[in-house]
Amino acid sequence: MTEHTTVIVVGAGVAGLTLGNMLQRNNIDCIILERRSREYVEQRQRAGTVDTRGVRMFREWGLGQMVDAGGHPEVEGGFFIDGHAMPIEVDDDNESIFIPQQTLVHQLTDRFLEGGGDLRYEIDITLENLEKPLVRYQDTVIAGDYLAGCDGDRGVTRASVPEGALTRYSREYPYSWVSALAAVPARTSGMGIHERGLAGLIPRGTENSRLYLQCPVGDTPDDWPDERIWSEIEARFGTAVATGPIIDKQIVPLRSVVHEPMSHERLYLLGDAAHIVPPMSAKGIHLALFDAETFARGVIRQVREGDGSLLEQYSQTCLHHVWNYQAFAAWITDLMHDAGDPSYTGEFRKQTARAELQRQFESEAANRVFSELTSGVM
Repeated sequence: MTEHTTVIVVGAGVAGLTLGNMLQRNNIDCIILERRSREYVEQRQRAGTVDTRGVRMFREWGLGQMVDAGGHPEVEGGFFIDGHAMPIEVDDDNESIFIPQQTLVHQLTDRFLEGGGDLRYEIDITLENLEKPLVRYQDTVIAGDYLAGCDGDRGVTRASVPEGALTRYSREYPYSWVSALAAVPARTSGMGIHERGLAGLIPRGTENSRLYLQCPVGDTPDDWPDERIWSEIEARFGTAVATGPIIDKQIVPLRSVVHEPMSHERLYLLGDAAHIVPPMSAKGIHLALFDAETFARGVIRQVREGDGSLLEQYSQTCLHHVWNYQAFAAWITDLMHDAGDPSYTGEFRKQTARAELQRQFESEAANRVFSELTSGVM
């Protein structure tokens, strides 16, 4: 027998679960299929910032509880250049929150299931006929009117698009990050720019901290023993930090990627399946939420009014937004890294980058544009 649903959603990350909740609240049936186990998905440690646009979006869709609980604990934050704290004024209209991605995923999952949603884990699928989407796994066949590919950069959905139908644009950055998870509460949070390189220290719940350190491409975790990580964090921030056991470390390459178009026949790509931004920008969740909302509005209008115009414009609408934030992500990534260690791009670029940074503190116009982009409302 063949099951039928309006939307087959592949992937139970932020994009897929947000989409599922939006459709559910509008009485449009969907099935979410996830290759991994629920335990794996909800324990996967990833950064998470829901900016002002995202917070307002959740509340507009009646999902405000997703962001009203689970944010980071209050800690002293700062922005440091060569150990000197820089003044940061937070816009009164800024509603952005930090929330670990796994916490957001857990809350979205609970909400979807409590509403009677159909969410299936450990499902290894094959896709057939993207013009009339058909999904197979084991002895099950699911037909859908639309297929939402929310399964990330290495997922099966984008890989099912015929060769040549999509164009990939990408940029690899000339440095990487050491990313370490430490079993110690963060008493300080923020970013440090130093001639030794960039550093980041971010809370992960009440008990853990995430540490970031700029490093050369080609470094391995073995090049970064725990003692070196803590030493570099303190040196680059110029202040003592609470130390503790490091329970995970990895090297993260930085890259920007966009696939055009973001749809093919009745397959629509959302989130990392369509684009990737470097983590410095904190815009991965922002773009995933924008895609989910844009696609949800298109499906709702099609089902309710028989008007497919929003779905037809999905790729164009999203790409206009994606490229705007890719430009921001590339700019802030270059700026924050170039202003530190001159061995990557030279002393001249270091000085011009620092002048650009200083402008953000001294110019109301520059700060206004920066604030609109960081809050996601531009």
